[in-house]
Amino acid sequence: MGTSFHSGSFFHDRLHAASSRLFWLGLIMVLLGLAAIAFPIFSTLAATILVGWALLISGVAMFISSFWIHGTGPFFGANLFGLLSAAAGVFLLFNPFAGAVALTLVVGVMFIFQGAAELMFALEMRPASGWLGMLLSGLASIVLAIIIASGWPGISLFVLGWLFGINFLTTGFGYLFISRALKV
Repeated sequence: MGTSFHSGSFFHDRLHAASSRLFWLGLIMVLLGLAAIAFPIFSTLAATILVGWALLISGVAMFISSFWIHGTGPFFGANLFGLLSAAAGVFLLFNPFAGAVALTLVVGVMFIFQGAAELMFALEMRPASGWLGMLLSGLASIVLAIIIASGWPGISLFVLGWLFGINFLTTGFGYLFISRALKV
């Protein structure tokens, strides 16, 4: 079938050195994926609230740090971006259902980029064993993005949890396949 990983490039040497971490990361991602699939509304709302807090905290930090920026343009740009980020965070925290609709669209775009990156990663690894797992993960991310685009916004409350679960599951299996191939 495929050949095992070979040394010789910095990329492959670093992957080989991280094989046990890739295994544990893959296992954790599989378990998180199964939990997100089992409880989709909870995982959708948890993701919305997590993003809300991240935007609020980073927005406040950006706003405060904007006062150390010299120059009118950069000051007002950082100030405005900080205020908008904080406002978006507050919106998500106080309107998690409406925020889930917006986040579903954002996640669809992210899945396109993740899928493309994983496809490139898989093709870089080819023909080493384990590359097929990452290829399937990349394809799954792109399929998930298409599902979001076709059902948005009506499916936003539950599908975001399912999509994160499936994405974590496939990425976790991809890492497990790679870590297994690195041990050969």
